[in-house]
Amino acid sequence: MSGILAYCRPGFENDCAAELQDKTALLGVFGYCQTEAQQGYVWYRCQPEEADHLARKLVLRELIFCRQFIAVLCELTALPAEDRVSALQLALLDAVTVEAFEGVKPLGSLRVETPDTNDGKELTKFCRKFTVPLRQGLRKAGLLLAEESDRRPTLHAFFLSGQSVVLGYSYSYNQSPWLMGIPRLRSFADAPSRSTLKLDEAFQVFVPAHERETRISSGMNAVDLGAAPGGWTYQLVRRSMMVQAVDNGPMDQKLLDSGQVKYFQEDGFKFRPKKKNITWLVCDMVEKPSRVADLMADWLIEGDCIEAIFNLKLPMKKRYAAAKEALEHITLRLQEEGRGRFELSAKQLYHDREEITVHARIV
Repeated sequence: MSGILAYCRPGFENDCAAELQDKTALLGVFGYCQTEAQQGYVWYRCQPEEADHLARKLVLRELIFCRQFIAVLCELTALPAEDRVSALQLALLDAVTVEAFEGVKPLGSLRVETPDTNDGKELTKFCRKFTVPLRQGLRKAGLLLAEESDRRPTLHAFFLSGQSVVLGYSYSYNQSPWLMGIPRLRSFADAPSRSTLKLDEAFQVFVPAHERETRISSGMNAVDLGAAPGGWTYQLVRRSMMVQAVDNGPMDQKLLDSGQVKYFQEDGFKFRPKKKNITWLVCDMVEKPSRVADLMADWLIEGDCIEAIFNLKLPMKKRYAAAKEALEHITLRLQEEGRGRFELSAKQLYHDREEITVHARIV
């Protein structure tokens, strides 16, 4: 039996599996999940033709806990250390003869990946070194195009160990742009906190590259609720926005000295801007997800912002159920009380922990 393999944050396998069961059922596919705690991925077992159907129709950007997923072509568990390339060539040649996978060949590009675990990190150097000879071998066998193309499926070699690998593919229109589904971001030594990377990643995940110049631009007005000490405000300032930072706690003095930040030492749940000229609302307050969800809906419904990025802190158990409930609540309010069309999406970002990041936009 084939299936799909979904990459996720270690420790969130059950949440990823619950979401897969939910979403695949809506597409008329009824497979089953196999999970193991802290392994950083989930198996969803189904038939080959169903796996290809999911690779096309299960929309990655609509999945919260899945960073990337691939339709599985084959699994190899005893790769010979002396000639892994030939073994992978033969396995792949055999796999693409399956009727459901005949259209996959030739593949357009290659990604050699591992789970996001400590064991996976130990394989990183091997994967980097192995990528070039594997690419050359697959091109020689006619399995991979001579030049990369985003018009053909991407081949993923997902190494579980030096001898164990899962070969699968994703379609270019339904995949993460990053290796392992993880963006590599530059750290900022002068940022007030590491939480700054959450908002940096969120902008990259939720705003398409070709729209960033117009949607995240110099001179925009923004509000940061729960701003202290200023990790998220820092990202707004470095993008040359004018920021109203709201928190009872103290802010980083360098941000206040920038001339771009006006500090309001008050409760973020009570604050409202005096003018309706706010493009971006961001919020990383530690509160019940239902309370934050209602607050964000209020701002959008009342026209106090155009776009919002906010975190929802999740309970230790049934995190997918809690996330789904909060998102459905926001959706219902925007539908019933809103000002027209809107977009809503959520993702557990690489830099998140026990939370998900949500983006909402009035369009």
